[in-house]
Amino acid sequence: MNGSFFRPKLFDAIRGYNRERFMADLMAGIIVGIVALPLAIAFGIASGVSPETGLVTAIIGGFIVSFLGGSSVQIGGPTGAFIVIVYGIIHKYGIDGLIIATFIAGVLLLVMGLLRLGTLIKFIPYPIVVGFTAGIALTIFSTQMNDLFGLGITDMPGDFISKWWTYFTHFSSVNFWALGMGLLSIGIIIYSPRLTHKIPGSLIAIVLMTVTAYLLRMQGIGAFETIGDRFTISAQLPKPVGVELNLETIRLLFPSAFTIALLGAIESLLSASVADGVISEKHNSNTELIAQGAANIVVPFFGGIPVTGAIARTMTNINNGGRTPIAGIVHAVVLLLILLFLGPLTAYIPMACLAGVLIMVSYNMSGWRSVINIGKGPRSDSLVMLVTFLLTVILDLTIAIEIGLLLAMLLFMKRVTESTRITVSKGKLDLTRAGEIAHHDEVLDIPEGVEVYEIEGPFFFGIANRFEETMATIGDRPRVRIIRMRRVPFMDSTGLHNLGNLIRMSRREGTDIVLSGVREQVREELTQAGIVELLGEKNVCADIQLALQQAHLITKK
Repeated sequence: MNGSFFRPKLFDAIRGYNRERFMADLMAGIIVGIVALPLAIAFGIASGVSPETGLVTAIIGGFIVSFLGGSSVQIGGPTGAFIVIVYGIIHKYGIDGLIIATFIAGVLLLVMGLLRLGTLIKFIPYPIVVGFTAGIALTIFSTQMNDLFGLGITDMPGDFISKWWTYFTHFSSVNFWALGMGLLSIGIIIYSPRLTHKIPGSLIAIVLMTVTAYLLRMQGIGAFETIGDRFTISAQLPKPVGVELNLETIRLLFPSAFTIALLGAIESLLSASVADGVISEKHNSNTELIAQGAANIVVPFFGGIPVTGAIARTMTNINNGGRTPIAGIVHAVVLLLILLFLGPLTAYIPMACLAGVLIMVSYNMSGWRSVINIGKGPRSDSLVMLVTFLLTVILDLTIAIEIGLLLAMLLFMKRVTESTRITVSKGKLDLTRAGEIAHHDEVLDIPEGVEVYEIEGPFFFGIANRFEETMATIGDRPRVRIIRMRRVPFMDSTGLHNLGNLIRMSRREGTDIVLSGVREQVREELTQAGIVELLGEKNVCADIQLALQQAHLITKK
């Protein structure tokens, strides 16, 4: 395999690695590990799995992403973006379904990297990314009301509207101890940066609320739920489990797996790109996709949830001096040590505190400023963002991405069609208007019985139909039609098919077609489609002067 195609950054980092660099990576890794602790637990519980599952995902997935990844500073693990889809898969297909879907997603990511699709992922329209990210943020927010208010609802509906209706019918049973802890946690996260930027507010909130909850329970005060009330904490790595695949399960879970893979690719490459701008380095997108794929293939065997690059933890790594993948590996080791030796202590963390952490995650994830900026832009972008957002919230993230991509492509083709011009000239052809002067002639004479059509833009199916409509509107039957194609960058199969039909139909009506200024790539497409053979070499001219000369010869026959 070519080194430039798959070359983990770790291999380059260990060259000339010294003690000074190791100490910087060590400190950054320790801090990132501490930062990742509450998030991994919160994301695991919010996704419908146990807190240690979130930690295991961060440990194993984070290690593989750093060991094999194409970014020097990327930190991998569970993220808020996956909460909605993971919860939905578990709700429909159970934990086994999630394991299979994550494994298939890992294979898809691996294939994306091997096919060198890393650069193509970056072309996902920005309004779609903003739309589904904001939709996920609102959905995460809505899932935390039960724990924030301590409502104690055990049978929670899956869809957004039913969920909020259930909340409103249960607000009479608010637990004010839970609500107080949740609101206090949110306040700590918001205002703690005024005191320190080194320790994340989420960690401060969890430590303070856990100590408070422990002391209150020792005194027999307060009725509030903790992690230990809902989960049994196991302070060890789980044993590997098998993944049973067959065609039926693949068919059933492939749409969800594809969404996980696409979302993971977008988020990880976006995180790596943001990091590039800060450390003045360029990541290898295909290597990064292969690493993400490997992580998502391995993690399911340990019961983990999907892995991707985490922007917030990656930036924490950079801001604390991490510059090589060693920092990410240290972060995974720190989380492993916490799981093994401090895991039982997580049982005392109040659920309302975790709800407060996730509410702040959803706020930071919402990107409301980007939503406002897109809303001020073109209506088509606003429409794509709004549709993706609503579908994510009301229906399903998989449907939202599919419909959003389809709508974005349709609107893009509409824009291209509208921006492509078709002009018609008779009698005189003014070259100065077209920004060209050939043979020192500013105006060329067009022989009688000859019309010159110029297409400026790609000749694809939308333009092919417009071209036919333009000729039908003019309605006459000239002896020769010259089609100038110097500004046609490519043709699709519909354009080639319609052009072939136009040539045959015109001949039956006594009109010859002459092509002018055909680019080399377009000429190859015309040759392969048999258009050049159909027209004859003489009727495919290098420039407009030769095309007019050929037209003159045809009219004199």
